[in-house]
Amino acid sequence: MSLRVGCAMWANKDWIGRTLPASTKPAQLLVAYQRLFDAVEGNTTFYGLPGVSTVQRWAAETGPSFRFLFKLPRAITHERRLHEAGEELATFCHRLAPLEGRLGPTSVQLPASFGPDQLGTLEQFLTQLPAQWPWAVEVRHHDFFAGGSSEAALDALLARHGVDRVILDSRALFSTPPADEVERVAQGAKPRLPVRPTATAQRPVLRFIGHRDAEVSAGYWARWFPVVTRWLEQGLQPTLLFHTADNVDAPQQARRFLAEVAAHAPDLVAGPSAAVDDRPLDATLPLE
Repeated sequence: MSLRVGCAMWANKDWIGRTLPASTKPAQLLVAYQRLFDAVEGNTTFYGLPGVSTVQRWAAETGPSFRFLFKLPRAITHERRLHEAGEELATFCHRLAPLEGRLGPTSVQLPASFGPDQLGTLEQFLTQLPAQWPWAVEVRHHDFFAGGSSEAALDALLARHGVDRVILDSRALFSTPPADEVERVAQGAKPRLPVRPTATAQRPVLRFIGHRDAEVSAGYWARWFPVVTRWLEQGLQPTLLFHTADNVDAPQQARRFLAEVAAHAPDLVAGPSAAVDDRPLDATLPLE
């Protein structure tokens, strides 16, 4: 199956006994997570690089079909704004090299102030990226969502370099007023931008920011069924990453989405088992 589904993290202790087996120990969270999903967003690399031994452990604990979708460090994207960042880029790639076969599109997440007048800088930076890795770019400047020449230029640039455009869908999150402080903070932190379901390369990435009420989220993720079906029919390999305000129920929503899209397109998508796998966790077992 060329559709991958996952969450914004794997190390969430609130999932133990809910989506993950009740016997899961903190050191087993990644092993338990990959029983349910074959992709995960690696947001922590935006703030700092993991240690060498940590990367080696992630490689040992995951099977060859699992994919990590990391973000470039903010020192590259937000502080240097892609200028003279060759040394930091080389350090990042060297550190994650043990995971080379398990890397989904690594995200170049750009600040909202990075606009159309800086597309030349972006293009120059893309020429420095290792060609053997898949890459994606996430933009937040409003001109890239206006359907005009700036957006067309961005999409053409990414297509020329075989780089995907990260798609952000936060409609469900903003569909109701915040019910509590958690939702208020989430709405303050997440971008509220038009949805652009554009695949510029072979591995489109959708970050779906759901509502904590799964029924609200479901009304929005159903809109993606025909898009995902079309991508799969075209031979593309999409990844959908699920978030919620507190991420407690994100795994349940992600698995429900996968089951529903599988029902929508049974010839293209395989659905997950609804049961929690309660077999004892043992990281030494062969990984699929």
